[in-house]
Amino acid sequence: MTASTGAEPIATATGSVNPTIHHRRSAPLIQTANGRSLEEVNASITVPKDKAPFWKNLAAFSGPGALVAVGYMDPGNWITSIGGGAQYGYLLMSVVLISSLIAMMLQYMSAKLGIVTGLDLAQATRLHVGRKPGFVLWICTELAVMATDIAEVIGGAIALKLLFGIPLIVGVALTVLDVLILLLLTHVGFRRIEAIVSALILIIMAVFVYEVVLARPDVPAVFAGFLPNKQILGNGQLTMALGIVGATVMPHNLYLHSSIVQTRDFDRKDDKQVANAVRFATWDSNLQLSAAFVVNCLLLVLGAAMFFGHGDGLDTFTALYNALGDQKVAGPVASGLLSTLFAVALLASGQNSTITGTLTGQIVMEGFIRMRIPIWLRRLVTRIISIIPVLACAIIFGGKESALDSLLVYSQVFLCVALPISMIPLVWFTSSRKIMGKYANARWLAILAWIVVAALTGLNAQLLIQDVGELVALI
Repeated sequence: MTASTGAEPIATATGSVNPTIHHRRSAPLIQTANGRSLEEVNASITVPKDKAPFWKNLAAFSGPGALVAVGYMDPGNWITSIGGGAQYGYLLMSVVLISSLIAMMLQYMSAKLGIVTGLDLAQATRLHVGRKPGFVLWICTELAVMATDIAEVIGGAIALKLLFGIPLIVGVALTVLDVLILLLLTHVGFRRIEAIVSALILIIMAVFVYEVVLARPDVPAVFAGFLPNKQILGNGQLTMALGIVGATVMPHNLYLHSSIVQTRDFDRKDDKQVANAVRFATWDSNLQLSAAFVVNCLLLVLGAAMFFGHGDGLDTFTALYNALGDQKVAGPVASGLLSTLFAVALLASGQNSTITGTLTGQIVMEGFIRMRIPIWLRRLVTRIISIIPVLACAIIFGGKESALDSLLVYSQVFLCVALPISMIPLVWFTSSRKIMGKYANARWLAILAWIVVAALTGLNAQLLIQDVGELVALI
């Protein structure tokens, strides 16, 4: 399949790109995008070209993994993880571990695809399925990105209410202003964006480490929870386990990772440099996803240590905020400081997701339909569209958080649909020797990946049926 005419050709499956890129002083708002993924930052970060110490290489390639890890610790995971601990103690620790291992496998494949082929997942999919199917897939993926954005709007508005007492309706409207943050970040360079995201991740982790230490969890029981237990197969436990797994792997991360690993400047024609890039991108991804794993474990441990046995009704962010400051619920360690730190972490998580969600939206638009718009316009349009249902819900239900939390759950329907259409091409491409050459997945890894795809697709189908059924019942 050839690229459309009228602009520089898109990178081919062999990884070659047209090095001649023409920029106009006054570019139109809407442009054709047939070049490299995230053209403005592609190959913008220098990495060692010759033999260099391990730590120097790792430092140069570190960063993309942090942006990806954000999706595995976003506000959408918090209620599920803390609720799982509150209801079933440390039983579901093994589910968090399995979810994280699945995430590491899929993100490894995503990074490898971008490095070896020079295409992000959206570009590769469009190249192999054609324009019309690509347009349909773009619509599905855009809906998933907007569903993720809805979660960010809700989390940000609730955090503003908890920290500053701002009414939810006003807080929802204020989230539009985060476009100003994106405008600022577009001028500081991609390396600094990675640093900002990493710093916010450390803030989130520090908050929950502090709160878990104060909660004094049963450490032997925590480690015992990493061993799968047949009790997980009970009705309530299994439902919660499926919720944890289903909320962990996000489709937009697969597109994001395959693009941002290309920000490193290395020679794709030099096999040693390509192998080095794959190796250290994998190290970066696994280390950062390990941090996300720790955060999710801390969330579950916090729920188990503070609320197990008396944590009914902790199904909203405000309920958790209040519980952390209530000695009758959280015990003698409860304090206003714990509640405030929880809200700060929630706000940090929402801002992190804002950054990565905007980048992903740009990637899928350019990759699937080959159209580019300025990042500030992309953010503004996406956020305005996302706040419409949130604002309507807040107004209709008088600013009740429970209504917004229900909307957050129903918004995940689009994620259930989008996950298979991102996983299936990813495993297909990275298992193909024609596309990946010697970097194709080993047979055992390909088999394992297809099993995971089938399991997660079935899981998401079940969650989809459940969410749609609840929505129909409400109507």
